[in-house]
Amino acid sequence: MQPEPAFLLHKRPYRETSALVELLTLAHGRVRAVAQGVQRPGSRSRSRLQPFAPLHVTWVGEGELKRLRLMESHGAAALLVGEGLLCGLYANELLTRVLPVEFPVAEVFAFYAALREALPRPEGRAAALRRLELSLLEALDATPRFVEPDGRGLDPQRRYRFDSASRAFVPGEPGIDGRTLRLLAAGDWGEPGLAGPAKALTRAALAPLLGVRPLRSRALMQELAARRRNGPH
Repeated sequence: MQPEPAFLLHKRPYRETSALVELLTLAHGRVRAVAQGVQRPGSRSRSRLQPFAPLHVTWVGEGELKRLRLMESHGAAALLVGEGLLCGLYANELLTRVLPVEFPVAEVFAFYAALREALPRPEGRAAALRRLELSLLEALDATPRFVEPDGRGLDPQRRYRFDSASRAFVPGEPGIDGRTLRLLAAGDWGEPGLAGPAKALTRAALAPLLGVRPLRSRALMQELAARRRNGPH
């Protein structure tokens, strides 16, 4: 196979010197593979196989678990700290949890690459995360339907709750007003003042795909927010 663009989503030790890795690839989506020898001290592959670093990879194997053969670096890893790092870890964990193995998602890959560029800049993170989440929902046929369950249009004067079963909106409190939902339906996810409703909506739409097990990265983000509220002791 030809080398394929990829990003590392997750890595954990495997046997003495290898690692089990989860990759997001351009043409094959999420790929699970064994990276042999990358845990050896001084391994050149070890230094290349880093989160948020663009890679080109090849692999072999017919089953679900592949074996990496080629791993080339195609740029430096994004230097992330604090909230930017936690947002990146959230994106990686989300894709690892939700994407089926070897399910092609070229648009998700493109939005992930754009997110990687946005993460170091606080002003661009939220919008880039929402675009990635939306592309993921669209790929999995789980995009919110901006109507009531019976297909009726949303009333801008009413408030609505997202119904995961129908992927539509039912009137009720607490909720999001119909005017805001209409703006989101028009694609204005990055508009000022819509960051909160957009985050609440993607979280609700992703919840059925994630199941009951909480995201570790989300807990870390909540801890960071609590420390900021409380300030230094």
